[in-house]
Amino acid sequence: MTLDQLPIGKSARITRVGGEGALRCRLLDMGLIPRTEVTMRKVAPMGDPIELRLRGYELTLRLEDASKIEIEEMRA
Repeated sequence: MTLDQLPIGKSARITRVGGEGALRCRLLDMGLIPRTEVTMRKVAPMGDPIELRLRGYELTLRLEDASKIEIEEMRA
């Protein structure tokens, strides 16, 4: 499953960050690293971008970038 598929209100743990070059470095610099817990907060009215909560802050991310991040959904 990838981050762009996570339902609103659900949490997941990042398992792998894809992408190449500058994009991958940018995602890692924003705190999207393996084993980090993320929660889907909101989706924009037109579906893009999405808002995530991780490491104590909110992050807005485009769907195209979120599709490069693999996750495993956390069980309640």
